[in-house]
Parts: sequence; C-alpha cells; structure tokens
Amino acid sequence: MKKSRKILTMAIALLLVVSITACGPNRSGSNTPANTPSNQNANSGGADTEENVAPEDLVPEEGAELLVWESKEEKVFTEEIAKQFTDKYGVKVKIEEVAPPDQVGKLTQDGPSGLAADVLIVPHDHLGNAATSGLILANDVFAEETTNNNTEASIQGSTFDGTLYGYPRAAETMALYYNKSILPEAPKDFQDVIDFGKTFTDKATNRYGIMWETGNMYFNYPFIASTGGYLFGENGTNPLDIGLTTDGAIEGLKVYQSLKEILPINSGDINPDIKRSLFNAGDVAMDINGPWELAGYKAALGDDLGLAPYPSVNGETAITFSGIKVWVVNSFTQYPNAAKLFANFASSKDAQLLLNEKVGAVPTNVEALEADQIKNDPYVSAFAEQAKNSQPMPSIPEMANVWAPMNAALPEIWNNNADPKAAMEKAMKQIEDLNNGAAQ
Repeated sequence: MKKSRKILTMAIALLLVVSITACGPNRSGSNTPANTPSNQNANSGGADTEENVAPEDLVPEEGAELLVWESKEEKVFTEEIAKQFTDKYGVKVKIEEVAPPDQVGKLTQDGPSGLAADVLIVPHDHLGNAATSGLILANDVFAEETTNNNTEASIQGSTFDGTLYGYPRAAETMALYYNKSILPEAPKDFQDVIDFGKTFTDKATNRYGIMWETGNMYFNYPFIASTGGYLFGENGTNPLDIGLTTDGAIEGLKVYQSLKEILPINSGDINPDIKRSLFNAGDVAMDINGPWELAGYKAALGDDLGLAPYPSVNGETAITFSGIKVWVVNSFTQYPNAAKLFANFASSKDAQLLLNEKVGAVPTNVEALEADQIKNDPYVSAFAEQAKNSQPMPSIPEMANVWAPMNAALPEIWNNNADPKAAMEKAMKQIEDLNNGAAQ
C-alpha cells in the first residue's frame, strides 16, 4: 500500500508541475467550522449573479465599496491591482493585513456581523472548511472563464466537492534560498547542510548556516513525507488514515531534530521578519521559504541570490507541500457583484504577471506561464523543479485540525528534545479527537 500511495502522490505532484511548466504557497493556524450562515440564500448573489448572467453583463452594485484581506508580504500587489480596479469600475477598495492562513478563521468570527472582508485569500487546503461552513460563494459567473484560463492543478485546488469556489492567483511550494557569496553551490542533502553549518554557525555573533521556521508544520512536512510518512491516506482524502507515526515519518523527524546542532535557537525565536533580516544581511547562508519572499531577496542580494530544490532527507528526495492560493468571495458580502468582479480582475493574466513582478509568485494562468517574464526566470524555474516532488496539501475540512497539534508537537521535538514518536503519537491523538468532535 505504501508503494501505491507513493505512486499516486507523485502522479498528483507531477500534474502540478506539468500545469506550472508545460501549460503554455505563514502556513500555520487552525480554523473552526462555522454553522451555515442564516442569510446564505440572501447572500447567494441574487438574480444578478446567477450562472446565466454573462460575465460581460455583470456590473457592481450602486454605491459598492469593498474590503479585501491581504498578507503583509503581498500587500504591495493588492494596492496596485485595487487602484486599477477602482479606475475601471469606480468601486473603492480598502485593504487590511490578515495572513492568509488566518482568514477563514477570521471570516468565521466576523462574517455574520458584516465586519469581514468581501474578498479574501484562501490557501487551497482551507477551502473545504470554508465551503462546508457556508462561508464563501461559488465562482459561478466566471466559472468557464476561470477554468479555461488556468492550469488543471489550480482548478482542482479551487474546487471542493465538485463546485468551483476559487479564483486561482498563484501556485506555491517551497525551496532553498542561498547566498552564493557564501555558498557557491547549494547543498544536496541535509547532511551537507549540517557539515556546512558546523563551519559557519556562530550563535555568539548571531550567524547561522541555515534558518527556517522550525515550529511550522508547512515548512517541515518534508521531514515527514520524504521518508515515507503522510498526513491523510488515499491522497489526502481519508481522515481515518493518519500516517504521522510510521517508521518513515519518525526517521525523517530524527533528521529534523539533529539540525538543532547548527541552528541552536528555540522555534519561538524564529519568525519571518527575523529570518528575512539575517538572510538579507548575509548572517544566514540558507533559508527554506516560498516564492512570496523572492522579490525582496532579489532586491537585497542581487546576483548573489541562489535558489535550489529542498535538500534530500536521509538520502531521500524531499517531498514538499504544494498549494494553490485562491481568491474567494465572502457569502455575507453586501456587494456580491462587485466582489466577484474584483476576484476575477485580481486573478487575470495581467494581475498574475503583476503579482509575479511584485513578489515573485508563480502564476496559474496558462498565458501568463508562457510569457517571457516567467519562462526566462531561473527562480520560477527552480520552484517548478521542486514542484516535481511536491504533494498537494489535503483540502478536506479535517486538514484544519492538523495545524495546531503539529505546530505544538514540532517545538517539543526541537526545543525540548522530545522523542519524535511520542510527540507524533500525541499530535495524532489530538487530530483524531478534533476530527471526531467535528463529525459529531
């Protein structure tokens, strides 16, 4: 079964990279399912937003104003696209900073009171939770356009239980950034990382061979999956089959634990701002991160910036998470027409190329992927290479129950030298309890 699961996993991962390369994504936090909104029918978009309305006939409501949630790192893009949208449609757009992994949880709390954003960003692994909770509207008016214009993998990531909800905006996985003035070539395996770190790391001067968010399950999933562990069985669809305590998972987590020798910092003392500052200054030689950091790192390091696939784990090719970031429309919005127009406008070919220009994101739009801006970019190509060995994050609602237990277990292993198997057994029990509670 392990072999068949691996084959299926790699097939799906290959589909993602084929979509990224040949068709011419903090990850923490947990979300609690909400009751279906009592005004779901009232907010379903009304007669003007039913499927039989042609996209060119959709117009914003009179007096419409929109609130959009966006990450701190990518706000520069949304500010620009919002200006373009306002110029075209005359609709004012306000932007608030909310990390994408926190947006569904915040929508759960603020949606019924009318305080939530009209348009927000959902990592695709949160889509099932948002959809089953009745928090988001289907992508109905622009469904055909969205499907035709974007990669198959991104449409899969924007769909839950047969319904298209999302407007794809970027494909994500992680890779290894490195400073070529310190390291001419990237290490191939984490043993190479350790060997280098022993010669470079000096805690007294705040200098480290590598740094990443050691307490965040998103960045550390390769230490589970590369050697044979997994979250949910049957390609992430079976919540009854949790593979966090397999021999392979424990083998990889022991490699993870050994890296504390060259990064002697507690996980709580590492955050994106600290890591970014040290890497830009040359005090960190390598950083495990996603495409959202690319623009800033290019500006800081210039030609000294290198990007390579995630190092192998105990000699096994690293399997990273892959994901799709999608725009979605709040089901409680007072302005569903305007919100749908914005979500479509902000996920267009031109918008995705702007997002790539501003922050280095990898497009999902088929024509954008064929643009010279993308095809000739060695950094985007490096992410695509890692995507060959990536595994789509599960999008079932139970995925929301994984983050908190795992983000507690990893610091126990890292900070307190806890036994990896005992820590994973505890995390798995917590996930199972949350899943059972959600099902009752």
